Amino acid sequence: MKRALTLLSFGMALALASAPLLASGNADNGKTKAAACFACHGADGNGVDPQYPRLAGQYNEYIQEVLHEYKDGRRNNPIMKGFAATLSDQDIEDIAAYYSALPTKLDSLKGHVQGD
Repeated sequence: MKRALTLLSFGMALALASAPLLASGNADNGKTKAAACFACHGADGNGVDPQYPRLAGQYNEYIQEVLHEYKDGRRNNPIMKGFAATLSDQDIEDIAAYYSALPTKLDSLKGHVQGD
């Protein structure tokens, strides 16, 4: 009985800890919320200027993590920090859902990685 309670407690703790990773946003809302991103990253997430990352098809969780890192200062870019500072957690989930659902135009990394 004690072992079962321990396993149940561990399972509940694991479920609660992973809940943010399972959160999903609304891509339609994300498109509206990402309007400020379009100037650099493009409405289709495939910005044409190589200094701006392509977001189309990027992992949802990665986009969320990066936006949180800009927001809380773990990543230091004055432009992105300013944009991310105004985003709620729901905004971040929605924007990540939007960009991650878009088809990427990047078929390989050739020419897109320093040193190529």
